[in-house]
Amino acid sequence: MKIAMIGTGYVGLVSGACFAEFGAEVVCVDVDANKIDRLNRGEIPIYEPELDTTVEKGVRGGRLSFTTDLAVTEGVISELPADALIVSESGIHTRADVERVRDAGADAILVGESLMREADIGAKLCELAGGIAT
Repeated sequence: MKIAMIGTGYVGLVSGACFAEFGAEVVCVDVDANKIDRLNRGEIPIYEPELDTTVEKGVRGGRLSFTTDLAVTEGVISELPADALIVSESGIHTRADVERVRDAGADAILVGESLMREADIGAKLCELAGGIAT
């Protein structure tokens, strides 16, 4: 099984590492080049018990990798059944991010990470939705 995990925050990194531990081939994608560089050097930016060893094992076994290239998700999307639901879980900060992930085939986008940093959540949702109030 191939998985592209968009976002390497708590949900994306932990989920990606666990899927790799279970044998899936996982690529974790993030727009934060510094975070990806750190992960590629083996530096884990968050703490979860045993996450460091789980990530190291996945990388060493060739089942877990990290990149800033969102285009890698297109290869995974093309292998999915037509009725699969594709969700981008993180890494969405701007309308351009929403459009890029949608154009790659995502059916749903979760924007919790972006919203946690906003003073005006309604305005941010409107921005991400392209000005359409929801």
